[in-house]
Amino acid sequence: MQIDLKQPVLQKNDAIAAELRARFAENHVFVLDLLASPGSGKTSTILATIDALRDEFNIAVIEGDIASNVDAEKIKAQGIAAVQINTGGACHLESAMVKRAIDVLDLERLDLIIVENVGNLVCPTDFDLGENAKVMILSVPEGDDKPLKYPGVFQVAEAVVLNKVDTMPVFNFDRAAFDEAVRQLNPRAPIFPLAATKGEGVDAWAAWLAERIRAVQ
Repeated sequence: MQIDLKQPVLQKNDAIAAELRARFAENHVFVLDLLASPGSGKTSTILATIDALRDEFNIAVIEGDIASNVDAEKIKAQGIAAVQINTGGACHLESAMVKRAIDVLDLERLDLIIVENVGNLVCPTDFDLGENAKVMILSVPEGDDKPLKYPGVFQVAEAVVLNKVDTMPVFNFDRAAFDEAVRQLNPRAPIFPLAATKGEGVDAWAAWLAERIRAVQ
């Protein structure tokens, strides 16, 4: 006998995600789920995105980590509401966790919620959080072969951010091969090259996101 434990977990997760999606839609809030490996620059990308959009939109951040509140404190230091979720070892966020975080935010005052998922290229792809879009961040030092090794995360992403492009000369990163691999997996996903800590390339990424936010308002 084989017992499938994953399906009941996903069914419960999806039911809560549907409730969240309805709440977000009712309040005209766009929710972005950021997926990436540890060290890819998720938090620096979030900070750059906040700088680019904060004059037009009210933003909050949900930080998912196995432990600590380091990233949430960085966000709060910029005057942005941030809620920390510590999974205690789980490799992904689930909709029930996000629901608890949402309950402490004032949805009526928000336009954008950025969810920084736990650093992982596998587990988070299966879990709907009620988000409007999942976006994948890959950094140049991780290598151009990641779409071949982790196709699932690239397939679910509505856009791909290629971070730390300023390090391209240092690493043997084949940009053409990377772009082609992404197009094969997900031809509709735009690729945004940027160097988040330097602000390079952020405008194009922020413009794409701003258009999506306005569409739900």
